[in-house]
Amino acid sequence: MTKKIVVWLDSNFVTFSFLYNFQKKVDCEFYAIIDIVDQNKKFFVEQKFVKFKKIWFYYDHVNLSKINVEQKYLSNFEQKYDINLWELAINERTFYQYNSFHKFTTNEILSILEQECKLFENIIEQTKPDFCITKEIIQHKDELFTQMCKSNNIPVLSSYPTKLLNRYMISQDANKFDFDIQLSEIKSDDRTIEELRKYLKNRSNFSELQKMSETFLNSKIQKLRALIKFVKQRNVNNKTHYTYFGRTKIKVLVNEIRSEIKKKIRKNFIDKRFIQKIDCSEKFVYFPLQMDEESSLLLGAPHYTNQIESIREIVKSLPVDYKLYVKEHFSQSIRNWRDIREYKKIMSIPNVKLFHPNAPSEDFFKKCSLVISAAGSSAFEATFYEKPSITFSNLHYSILPSVFYVKSLKELSRTIKNALTVKVNSKDLDKFLKCVHENTFDFDIYAYSQKELDTFFFGGQLIDVEIPMLKMKSFLKENSKMFDNMINANIKKIEWFENKK
Repeated sequence: MTKKIVVWLDSNFVTFSFLYNFQKKVDCEFYAIIDIVDQNKKFFVEQKFVKFKKIWFYYDHVNLSKINVEQKYLSNFEQKYDINLWELAINERTFYQYNSFHKFTTNEILSILEQECKLFENIIEQTKPDFCITKEIIQHKDELFTQMCKSNNIPVLSSYPTKLLNRYMISQDANKFDFDIQLSEIKSDDRTIEELRKYLKNRSNFSELQKMSETFLNSKIQKLRALIKFVKQRNVNNKTHYTYFGRTKIKVLVNEIRSEIKKKIRKNFIDKRFIQKIDCSEKFVYFPLQMDEESSLLLGAPHYTNQIESIREIVKSLPVDYKLYVKEHFSQSIRNWRDIREYKKIMSIPNVKLFHPNAPSEDFFKKCSLVISAAGSSAFEATFYEKPSITFSNLHYSILPSVFYVKSLKELSRTIKNALTVKVNSKDLDKFLKCVHENTFDFDIYAYSQKELDTFFFGGQLIDVEIPMLKMKSFLKENSKMFDNMINANIKKIEWFENKK
């Protein structure tokens, strides 16, 4: 029986490349919501690589030409789908905090949300899909659509990275299994803690993330080529795509120059003022900062995006003989580091020490008493060093007895006291890793992404470009083997959902 599948596509072609290969093995018809910039559009209109029954270009249906907002419709929508629209909107990087080019009004945001809700309702009603397929969800709009799918009992197959290098999972929610796991029912492989640490070392994302943070957007040749292209090409996105509002060529260029200057000034401050070495005589709790503007924080821990406030709350909850060690994330360099005023705020909080991003993370794990993380991998890595941890998001590794999920900051003080008394059982970690391995697959996202950026997007310097058909044909053929595991995992998950009916 032909399966109807609605897919979310954007300027990251990983899902498109997957579909190109997936359609050869599964009897299905595709419907696509396409969220792309102006110059990418011609490719999707003319391409024949993936057969779509129908497509909707997101920005053809969502704009700011509509002024009046139907407040009653939005209120009814929230009740119907049990979706908090303002939670999504406030944590959308385009609408608030991280947009240097346009300040959205309340009415503009509500207008966009209304148009999205009506568009997505219409698409679901028209297609009546059996499944939804998407890559990792990173913005409010694809999060909204997938929440609506789940509300309509349409299984969502999203490809999410796990906390282990190149291991991906197909799941409806980020870093969560679609089924309950009972560690007591899993047989341990009896690996020692030393063997588990060796496993982590081989499967840690650290080296790849560090490499990316050091090389991403740093090619001077690619930057020059992208600059020439950007200056010469027409600029219509700032009139048709609300995510580009205010981005005139002059403003973009001035912003880039300012950003480079700020990055150097901030790095100089970090090098001069941040602590490099741990004081081994102190008892401390470790709170590594996460990158700003990341979906793992904005969507994964939506009420803990203000990390300075989180630091204050943690300090309030610490036993009196403990200090809080905070370390900047080395990948924050991609975001040009944080405002120096933010660093000074952290440094001014009593009982807090702020550490340099280059300080070895392993030293903190070895010597701390507890790790606290909003929604990152640090709470998971802590278990490999036999340290308990606390998270502000309910993640797949939260089933480990040494990992505590805090639903409310009111629970934090008591949870910290309890967590400090817990001993990590390596058998629990061994069982969990076995379960993860059995329910995930290998996909080298770093290698794929670099190939895609270098082939089409000047190494990531410029996304608004035309996509040549011949170049895409060659790219799809050269990289088709990369998707074998992902295809098999999606087929397996489709069968799993069908057997549940």
